Amino acid sequence: MTDSSPYDLIVVGSGGGGLCAALTAAASGASVLVLEKTAQLGGSTAMSGGVLWIPDSQPAERAGAADSFEEGMRYFESVVGDAGPASSLARREAFIKKGRELLAFLESEGVGFQFCEGYSDYYDERPGGKARGRVLKAPMLPSGELKDWYPKLRQFGGWALPVNTDEFHSLTLVKRTWGGKMTALRLSGRMLRERLTRQRLLCRGAAVQGRMLLAALRRNVPLWTDAAVEDFVLEGGQVRGVQVRHASGRREELRARYGVVVDPGGFARNPEMRKRFHPQPSLPSWSASNPGDTGEILEKVMALGAATDMLDEAIWIPISVLPDGTIGGFHNPHDQAKPFSIMVDAKGQRFVNEASSYMEVGQAMYRAGVPAWAILESRHRRYYSWGSTPPGKTPPEWQSSGYMRSADSLDALARACGIDAAGLAETVSRFNGYARSGRDEQFSRGARAYDRYYADSSHGPNPGLGAIERPPFYAVQIYPGDVGTFGGLMTDEHGCVLRPDASRIEGLYATGNCTASVMGRTYPGAGASIAASFIFGYTAVKNALAIASRSAPPSSTRAQGTAPAHSK
Repeated sequence: MTDSSPYDLIVVGSGGGGLCAALTAAASGASVLVLEKTAQLGGSTAMSGGVLWIPDSQPAERAGAADSFEEGMRYFESVVGDAGPASSLARREAFIKKGRELLAFLESEGVGFQFCEGYSDYYDERPGGKARGRVLKAPMLPSGELKDWYPKLRQFGGWALPVNTDEFHSLTLVKRTWGGKMTALRLSGRMLRERLTRQRLLCRGAAVQGRMLLAALRRNVPLWTDAAVEDFVLEGGQVRGVQVRHASGRREELRARYGVVVDPGGFARNPEMRKRFHPQPSLPSWSASNPGDTGEILEKVMALGAATDMLDEAIWIPISVLPDGTIGGFHNPHDQAKPFSIMVDAKGQRFVNEASSYMEVGQAMYRAGVPAWAILESRHRRYYSWGSTPPGKTPPEWQSSGYMRSADSLDALARACGIDAAGLAETVSRFNGYARSGRDEQFSRGARAYDRYYADSSHGPNPGLGAIERPPFYAVQIYPGDVGTFGGLMTDEHGCVLRPDASRIEGLYATGNCTASVMGRTYPGAGASIAASFIFGYTAVKNALAIASRSAPPSSTRAQGTAPAHSK
């Protein structure tokens, strides 16, 4: 094993928080190295919807969407409540205050964000909630700007269309609204541009991480891929570096003067950890996280004595599973907020507001029993998409394989699915009354701005409620998928990893899905986890550099770039 000269900071993982930490360090004049165990950079953030939920932000302010620190804190209190030390007052305050500071820093580094008008908070009716939303997106990025680094950027393997996350709700209504048709027209123009320029238009998570990668490259940050961290280097109980194994099998020890920041993701792809910590059933194939989200760094840090919380939680999102075992679509909220659909358990009973936060729906599914069933009426198949399949198209193999079951009566559909037929009939009868009156008296679907965001604005009296009465009727099994785990290491407001007695493991910081979320067990708005990853990656480095500055001799100076310039 070779021993390299020290860096100031080492970052483990290249997700949103990891690249943000590295950029923060480099911009502050510190030497920093990013270690990514897979062959591609960007982590699950690069595969995500690529939006950040940040209260009291400058982009919202510029758009005239009034917000404040106080309103953000009030919203946390009303939605998250008392979720334990992971969502302490200090961490909540840091999230909101540092969010503004982070955005100013990223803008100075050429990474700007835009306000997503109308992408509302998930609980906008609560005190402090915002119907106009607090969601930010990165502008699309032509792939040519990344040059030789483009193949190194991880991307979502599903929909490759150049559509922003805040445009999906409109695009799904292409057969119903002029807004949907205009979005489809813009999409056609972008696709034409891609063909003419022979460049992809990177959007969503790839746009965020593509821009972060460009900023890191401008700062000459070394980015090593295929570099797996096997252990930590400890001196006097403090973390002073890492042991790395390269794809070639070569091992080396790397030192970090000021500390190590870990952002390796959680354990969504680790079947043993899912079985140990998550409610069951729970399969790695149900996750949309990146392939490197396997939890070994989390286990290594736990072995150092770190405290953990909420390991049973994930960012649940209702999915279906195609016959080949792949994910058939993220059905909440895109599909199940639309009219002419409900979700029921084996007894045929509704158990949740189908249009509410995907995480809330996933939690409700585990209480009601897995799998659940989406019940769709003929008009849903005619008017709206299902997963990535356009409206009006039902592939024959869906029905021949049993993935989507259909019948001309609800009784026959229930028998085909093993659902209690009397229970389903009673549920549909009651729901149809709600649809006609426009008021869901059971779960208030359609009452929130967020419920209506993905609904059908051309349908009334409630854009999210449509009677289930015209055959044929369809049913699909729905499972609690996820986009990553939501519990893990306990950290303080500076991103420092804590022991059960709240003391710090000196020299070790963490951010992202390997940590217990500041949001507790609630997802307050689109991009909440990515925002927290960025913010606490930023604050971790600021804290590490502040500690180093206080402990350095008065005459001590250090220039950026004195660490070895490895190129992997």
